[in-house]
Amino acid sequence: MEKIFVIAEAGVNHNGSPDLACKLVEIASQAGANAVKFQLFNAKEIVTREAERAEYQKKNSGDSSSQLEMLKNLELPKEVHTELKALSKKLGIEYMCTAFDSQSLDFLADELDVNTLKVASGEITNAPFLLETAKKNKRIILSTGMSNNSEIKMALSILAFGLLDGEAPSVEAFKEAYNSKEGRSILKERVTILHCTSEYPAPNDQVNLAVIPMLQKEFDISVGYSDHTEGVLVAPLAAAIGARVIEKHFTLDRNMEGPDHSASIEPQDLKQMMKELRRLEEILGSPIKKETQAEKKNKEVVRKSLVAKKKILKGEKFTSENITTKRPGLGKDPIGYWDMLGKTSTKDYNADDLLEK
Repeated sequence: MEKIFVIAEAGVNHNGSPDLACKLVEIASQAGANAVKFQLFNAKEIVTREAERAEYQKKNSGDSSSQLEMLKNLELPKEVHTELKALSKKLGIEYMCTAFDSQSLDFLADELDVNTLKVASGEITNAPFLLETAKKNKRIILSTGMSNNSEIKMALSILAFGLLDGEAPSVEAFKEAYNSKEGRSILKERVTILHCTSEYPAPNDQVNLAVIPMLQKEFDISVGYSDHTEGVLVAPLAAAIGARVIEKHFTLDRNMEGPDHSASIEPQDLKQMMKELRRLEEILGSPIKKETQAEKKNKEVVRKSLVAKKKILKGEKFTSENITTKRPGLGKDPIGYWDMLGKTSTKDYNADDLLEK
Protein backbone atom coordinates (compact mmCIF):
# COMPACT_ATOMS: atom_id res chain seq x y z
CA MET A 1 0.00 0.00 0.00
CA GLU A 2 0.95 3.65 -0.30
CA LYS A 3 3.10 4.70 2.65
CA ILE A 4 1.50 6.89 5.30
CA PHE A 5 3.27 10.26 5.47
CA VAL A 6 3.56 11.31 9.11
CA ILE A 7 4.07 14.92 10.15
CA ALA A 8 5.27 15.42 13.72
CA GLU A 9 3.75 18.83 14.53
CA ALA A 10 6.11 20.77 16.76
CA GLY A 11 4.08 23.92 16.10
CA VAL A 12 4.89 26.47 18.80
CA ASN A 13 5.81 23.89 21.44
CA HIS A 14 9.35 25.33 21.41
CA ASN A 15 8.00 28.22 23.56
CA GLY A 16 10.18 30.64 21.58
CA SER A 17 13.39 28.76 22.40
CA PRO A 18 15.70 27.86 19.47
CA ASP A 19 17.36 25.16 21.56
CA LEU A 20 14.03 23.52 22.37
CA ALA A 21 13.02 23.76 18.71
CA CYS A 22 16.19 21.87 17.75
CA LYS A 23 15.44 19.26 20.40
CA LEU A 24 11.99 18.76 18.89
CA VAL A 25 13.56 18.08 15.48
CA GLU A 26 15.75 15.43 17.08
CA ILE A 27 12.78 13.81 18.83
CA ALA A 28 10.73 13.70 15.61
CA SER A 29 13.64 12.17 13.71
CA GLN A 30 14.30 9.55 16.39
CA ALA A 31 10.61 8.59 16.39
CA GLY A 32 10.74 7.91 12.64
CA ALA A 33 8.36 10.64 11.46
CA ASN A 34 8.61 11.70 7.81
CA ALA A 35 8.51 15.42 8.60
CA VAL A 36 8.69 17.83 11.51
CA LYS A 37 6.58 20.95 11.21
CA PHE A 38 6.79 24.37 12.82
CA GLN A 39 4.86 27.62 12.47
CA LEU A 40 6.18 30.93 11.16
CA PHE A 41 4.42 34.23 11.75
CA ASN A 42 4.78 37.88 12.63
CA ALA A 43 2.27 38.25 15.46
CA LYS A 44 1.46 41.87 14.58
CA GLU A 45 0.57 40.85 11.04
CA ILE A 46 -1.95 38.15 11.91
CA VAL A 47 -3.92 39.34 14.95
CA THR A 48 -5.32 42.61 16.27
CA ARG A 49 -4.35 44.06 19.65
CA GLU A 50 -7.82 43.33 21.06
CA ALA A 51 -8.18 39.71 19.86
CA GLU A 52 -8.73 37.30 22.73
CA ARG A 53 -7.21 33.86 23.04
CA ALA A 54 -9.26 30.81 22.21
CA GLU A 55 -10.76 29.10 25.25
CA TYR A 56 -8.37 26.16 24.95
CA GLN A 57 -5.43 28.60 24.84
CA LYS A 58 -6.59 30.30 28.04
CA LYS A 59 -7.11 26.95 29.73
CA ASN A 60 -3.86 25.36 28.55
CA SER A 61 -1.71 28.43 29.27
CA GLY A 62 -3.24 29.39 32.57
CA ASP A 63 -3.58 33.08 31.77
CA SER A 64 -5.90 35.34 29.79
CA SER A 65 -3.53 37.82 28.14
CA SER A 66 -4.28 38.74 24.52
CA GLN A 67 -3.54 36.57 21.50
CA LEU A 68 -1.02 39.17 20.38
CA GLU A 69 0.98 38.94 23.61
CA MET A 70 0.88 35.16 23.54
CA LEU A 71 1.96 34.89 19.91
CA LYS A 72 4.78 37.42 20.26
CA ASN A 73 6.33 35.16 22.89
CA LEU A 74 6.08 32.19 20.51
CA GLU A 75 7.79 33.73 17.48
CA LEU A 76 10.98 32.18 16.16
CA PRO A 77 13.29 34.39 14.04
CA LYS A 78 13.65 33.44 10.40
CA GLU A 79 17.32 32.61 10.87
CA VAL A 80 16.33 29.97 13.40
CA HIS A 81 14.03 28.37 10.83
CA THR A 82 16.98 28.29 8.44
CA GLU A 83 18.93 26.39 11.11
CA LEU A 84 15.99 24.07 11.74
CA LYS A 85 15.78 23.17 8.06
CA ALA A 86 19.50 22.44 7.96
CA LEU A 87 19.28 20.29 11.09
CA SER A 88 16.29 18.42 9.67
CA LYS A 89 18.19 17.65 6.49
CA LYS A 90 21.15 16.41 8.53
CA LEU A 91 18.90 14.11 10.56
CA GLY A 92 17.05 12.77 7.51
CA ILE A 93 13.65 14.28 8.20
CA GLU A 94 11.76 16.81 6.10
CA TYR A 95 11.39 20.32 7.51
CA MET A 96 7.91 21.76 7.08
CA CYS A 97 6.34 24.93 8.30
CA THR A 98 2.97 26.68 8.31
CA ALA A 99 3.03 30.33 7.28
CA PHE A 100 0.38 32.66 8.69
CA ASP A 101 1.23 35.87 6.80
CA SER A 102 2.54 36.89 3.39
CA GLN A 103 6.09 37.70 4.49
CA SER A 104 6.42 34.35 6.20
CA LEU A 105 5.03 32.62 3.11
CA ASP A 106 7.56 34.39 0.88
CA PHE A 107 10.41 33.36 3.16
CA LEU A 108 9.41 29.71 3.27
CA ALA A 109 8.71 29.37 -0.44
CA ASP A 110 11.34 31.65 -1.96
CA GLU A 111 14.25 31.61 0.48
CA LEU A 112 14.01 28.26 2.26
CA ASP A 113 12.52 26.63 -0.85
CA VAL A 114 10.41 24.17 1.12
CA ASN A 115 8.86 21.29 -0.81
CA THR A 116 5.40 21.63 0.70
CA LEU A 117 3.37 24.55 2.03
CA LYS A 118 0.99 23.76 4.88
CA VAL A 119 -2.13 25.93 5.17
CA ALA A 120 -3.77 26.05 8.59
CA SER A 121 -7.50 25.53 9.11
CA GLY A 122 -7.95 29.18 10.06
CA GLU A 123 -6.85 30.25 6.58
CA ILE A 124 -9.33 28.13 4.62
CA THR A 125 -11.54 31.20 3.95
CA ASN A 126 -8.60 33.60 3.58
CA ALA A 127 -8.95 33.80 -0.19
CA PRO A 128 -6.09 36.25 -0.91
CA PHE A 129 -3.67 34.19 1.17
CA LEU A 130 -4.78 30.94 -0.48
CA LEU A 131 -4.11 32.46 -3.88
CA GLU A 132 -0.67 33.69 -2.78
CA THR A 133 0.10 30.19 -1.55
CA ALA A 134 -0.97 28.55 -4.79
CA LYS A 135 1.08 31.01 -6.85
CA LYS A 136 4.23 29.68 -5.14
CA ASN A 137 3.80 26.52 -7.25
CA LYS A 138 4.56 24.07 -4.46
CA ARG A 139 2.80 21.05 -3.06
CA ILE A 140 0.06 22.15 -0.64
CA ILE A 141 -1.48 20.55 2.44
CA LEU A 142 -4.73 22.21 3.45
CA SER A 143 -6.27 21.63 6.87
CA THR A 144 -10.06 21.80 6.90
CA GLY A 145 -10.97 22.28 10.55
CA MET A 146 -14.15 24.33 11.24
CA SER A 147 -15.19 24.09 7.56
CA ASN A 148 -17.89 22.45 5.46
CA ASN A 149 -17.84 20.99 1.94
CA SER A 150 -18.77 24.23 0.20
CA GLU A 151 -15.94 26.10 1.94
CA ILE A 152 -13.49 23.33 1.08
CA LYS A 153 -14.62 23.42 -2.53
CA MET A 154 -14.13 27.18 -2.75
CA ALA A 155 -10.66 26.91 -1.17
CA LEU A 156 -9.73 24.20 -3.69
CA SER A 157 -11.12 26.36 -6.48
CA ILE A 158 -8.82 29.21 -5.47
CA LEU A 159 -5.86 26.84 -5.25
CA ALA A 160 -6.66 25.39 -8.68
CA PHE A 161 -6.81 28.89 -10.17
CA GLY A 162 -3.47 29.82 -8.61
CA LEU A 163 -1.72 26.57 -9.48
CA LEU A 164 -2.83 27.05 -13.08
CA ASP A 165 -1.31 30.54 -12.91
CA GLY A 166 -4.64 32.16 -13.63
CA GLU A 167 -5.03 35.91 -14.10
CA ALA A 168 -7.85 38.29 -13.14
CA PRO A 169 -9.06 36.44 -10.02
CA SER A 170 -12.79 36.31 -9.31
CA VAL A 171 -15.21 33.84 -7.79
CA GLU A 172 -16.35 32.82 -11.26
CA ALA A 173 -12.77 32.39 -12.44
CA PHE A 174 -12.03 30.21 -9.41
CA LYS A 175 -15.05 28.00 -10.10
CA GLU A 176 -14.10 27.70 -13.76
CA ALA A 177 -10.59 26.59 -12.78
CA TYR A 178 -11.94 24.00 -10.36
CA ASN A 179 -14.36 22.56 -12.91
CA SER A 180 -11.77 22.31 -15.66
CA LYS A 181 -9.97 19.06 -16.46
CA GLU A 182 -6.65 20.83 -15.91
CA GLY A 183 -7.76 22.21 -12.56
CA ARG A 184 -8.90 18.86 -11.20
CA SER A 185 -5.74 17.21 -12.47
CA ILE A 186 -3.39 19.70 -10.81
CA LEU A 187 -5.31 19.53 -7.53
CA LYS A 188 -4.97 15.74 -7.53
CA GLU A 189 -1.27 16.07 -8.27
CA ARG A 190 -0.38 18.87 -5.83
CA VAL A 191 -2.93 19.16 -3.01
CA THR A 192 -3.79 17.09 0.05
CA ILE A 193 -6.63 18.05 2.37
CA LEU A 194 -6.60 17.12 6.04
CA HIS A 195 -9.73 16.37 7.98
CA CYS A 196 -9.40 18.11 11.33
CA THR A 197 -11.39 19.01 14.44
CA SER A 198 -10.10 22.37 15.62
CA GLU A 199 -10.32 21.84 19.37
CA TYR A 200 -7.46 20.97 21.70
CA PRO A 201 -7.93 18.22 22.70
CA ALA A 202 -10.73 17.22 20.33
CA PRO A 203 -13.65 15.42 22.04
CA ASN A 204 -14.13 11.85 20.81
CA ASP A 205 -17.75 12.47 19.83
CA GLN A 206 -16.68 15.32 17.53
CA VAL A 207 -13.80 13.64 15.70
CA ASN A 208 -16.00 12.34 12.85
CA LEU A 209 -13.47 10.08 11.13
CA ALA A 210 -16.26 8.97 8.78
CA VAL A 211 -15.66 12.27 6.97
CA ILE A 212 -12.38 10.96 5.52
CA PRO A 213 -13.80 8.55 2.90
CA MET A 214 -16.54 11.11 2.14
CA LEU A 215 -13.90 13.77 1.35
CA GLN A 216 -12.02 11.31 -0.87
CA LYS A 217 -15.16 10.57 -2.83
CA GLU A 218 -16.36 14.18 -2.97
CA PHE A 219 -13.11 15.83 -4.08
CA ASP A 220 -11.12 12.95 -5.61
CA ILE A 221 -7.81 14.05 -4.08
CA SER A 222 -5.52 12.79 -1.37
CA VAL A 223 -6.99 13.08 2.13
CA GLY A 224 -5.23 12.97 5.48
CA TYR A 225 -6.00 13.66 9.11
CA SER A 226 -4.70 16.26 11.54
CA ASP A 227 -5.18 14.63 14.93
CA HIS A 228 -5.94 16.73 18.00
CA THR A 229 -7.33 13.92 20.16
CA GLU A 230 -5.67 12.67 23.32
CA GLY A 231 -3.39 9.65 23.04
CA VAL A 232 -2.32 7.70 19.97
CA LEU A 233 -5.36 5.57 19.12
CA VAL A 234 -7.19 7.79 16.63
CA ALA A 235 -4.40 8.47 14.13
CA PRO A 236 -4.01 4.77 13.16
CA LEU A 237 -7.80 4.47 12.94
CA ALA A 238 -7.83 7.39 10.50
CA ALA A 239 -5.10 5.74 8.44
CA ALA A 240 -7.07 2.49 8.41
CA ILE A 241 -10.01 4.18 6.68
CA GLY A 242 -7.96 6.02 4.09
CA ALA A 243 -5.92 8.89 5.55
CA ARG A 244 -2.63 8.99 3.66
CA VAL A 245 -1.15 11.86 5.70
CA ILE A 246 -1.20 11.98 9.49
CA GLU A 247 -0.31 15.09 11.49
CA LYS A 248 0.04 14.99 15.26
CA HIS A 249 1.18 17.61 17.81
CA PHE A 250 4.04 16.53 20.04
CA THR A 251 6.03 18.11 22.84
CA LEU A 252 8.95 17.43 25.12
CA ASP A 253 6.69 17.58 28.19
CA ARG A 254 2.90 17.99 28.34
CA ASN A 255 3.25 19.87 31.64
CA MET A 256 5.20 22.75 30.12
CA GLU A 257 3.58 26.17 29.93
CA GLY A 258 2.13 27.07 26.55
CA PRO A 259 -1.10 26.83 24.54
CA ASP A 260 -0.54 23.45 22.87
CA HIS A 261 1.56 21.32 25.24
CA SER A 262 -1.28 19.71 27.18
CA ALA A 263 -3.01 18.65 23.94
CA SER A 264 0.18 17.13 22.50
CA ILE A 265 1.84 13.74 22.93
CA GLU A 266 5.24 13.17 24.49
CA PRO A 267 8.29 11.56 22.81
CA GLN A 268 7.55 7.99 23.91
CA ASP A 269 3.98 8.31 22.63
CA LEU A 270 5.18 9.69 19.31
CA LYS A 271 7.42 6.63 18.94
CA GLN A 272 4.51 4.36 19.83
CA MET A 273 2.24 6.07 17.29
CA MET A 274 4.86 5.66 14.58
CA LYS A 275 5.23 1.98 15.48
CA GLU A 276 1.48 1.44 15.24
CA LEU A 277 1.18 3.32 11.93
CA ARG A 278 3.98 1.32 10.32
CA ARG A 279 2.42 -1.89 11.67
CA LEU A 280 -0.88 -0.76 10.19
CA GLU A 281 0.72 -0.41 6.76
CA GLU A 282 1.70 -4.08 6.96
CA ILE A 283 -1.75 -5.06 8.17
CA LEU A 284 -3.59 -3.13 5.44
CA GLY A 285 -1.49 -4.74 2.72
CA SER A 286 -2.86 -4.94 -0.82
CA PRO A 287 -6.39 -4.18 -2.07
CA ILE A 288 -6.18 -7.26 -4.33
CA LYS A 289 -7.90 -10.32 -2.82
CA LYS A 290 -5.73 -13.39 -3.32
CA GLU A 291 -4.14 -16.15 -1.29
CA THR A 292 -1.22 -14.92 0.77
CA GLN A 293 2.12 -16.62 1.26
CA ALA A 294 1.10 -17.55 4.80
CA GLU A 295 -2.11 -19.19 3.55
CA LYS A 296 -0.55 -21.37 0.87
CA LYS A 297 0.62 -24.03 3.31
CA ASN A 298 -2.90 -24.31 4.75
CA LYS A 299 -4.85 -24.30 1.51
CA GLU A 300 -4.63 -28.03 0.71
CA VAL A 301 -5.14 -28.95 4.36
CA VAL A 302 -8.43 -27.14 4.98
CA ARG A 303 -10.08 -27.16 1.55
CA LYS A 304 -12.09 -30.18 0.41
CA SER A 305 -12.10 -32.53 -2.56
CA LEU A 306 -14.64 -34.91 -4.06
CA VAL A 307 -14.24 -38.33 -2.41
CA ALA A 308 -15.98 -41.70 -2.37
CA LYS A 309 -18.54 -41.82 0.43
CA LYS A 310 -18.45 -45.63 0.27
CA LYS A 311 -16.99 -48.36 -1.96
CA ILE A 312 -17.61 -47.64 -5.66
CA LEU A 313 -16.99 -50.32 -8.28
CA LYS A 314 -15.76 -49.77 -11.80
CA GLY A 315 -18.79 -49.27 -14.09
CA GLU A 316 -20.98 -48.01 -11.24
CA LYS A 317 -22.63 -44.59 -11.65
CA PHE A 318 -21.72 -41.70 -9.36
CA THR A 319 -24.65 -40.57 -7.22
CA SER A 320 -25.31 -38.34 -4.22
CA GLU A 321 -25.28 -41.56 -2.20
CA ASN A 322 -21.74 -42.59 -3.05
CA ILE A 323 -19.77 -39.34 -3.43
CA THR A 324 -19.24 -36.45 -0.99
CA THR A 325 -16.71 -33.75 -0.09
CA LYS A 326 -13.93 -34.12 2.50
CA ARG A 327 -10.49 -32.78 3.28
CA PRO A 328 -7.76 -32.60 2.03
CA GLY A 329 -8.03 -30.40 -1.03
CA LEU A 330 -5.68 -32.49 -3.16
CA GLY A 331 -8.29 -34.05 -5.41
CA LYS A 332 -11.07 -32.98 -7.73
CA ASP A 333 -12.58 -29.57 -6.94
CA PRO A 334 -16.09 -29.80 -5.37
CA ILE A 335 -17.41 -27.43 -8.08
CA GLY A 336 -17.42 -30.54 -10.29
CA TYR A 337 -19.89 -32.38 -8.02
CA TRP A 338 -22.94 -31.93 -10.27
CA ASP A 339 -21.01 -32.83 -13.42
CA MET A 340 -19.98 -36.13 -11.79
CA LEU A 341 -23.52 -37.21 -10.93
CA GLY A 342 -24.73 -39.87 -13.40
CA LYS A 343 -21.29 -40.49 -14.89
CA THR A 344 -19.78 -43.98 -14.83
CA SER A 345 -16.75 -44.74 -12.68
CA THR A 346 -13.72 -45.92 -14.67
CA LYS A 347 -12.09 -47.58 -11.65
CA ASP A 348 -12.77 -49.00 -8.21
CA TYR A 349 -12.78 -46.67 -5.22
CA ASN A 350 -12.72 -47.43 -1.53
CA ALA A 351 -14.46 -45.16 0.98
CA ASP A 352 -12.54 -41.84 1.43
CA ASP A 353 -10.55 -42.29 -1.81
CA LEU A 354 -10.09 -39.03 -3.69
CA LEU A 355 -11.88 -39.02 -7.05
CA GLU A 356 -9.60 -38.58 -10.00
CA LYS A 357 -9.33 -35.09 -11.42
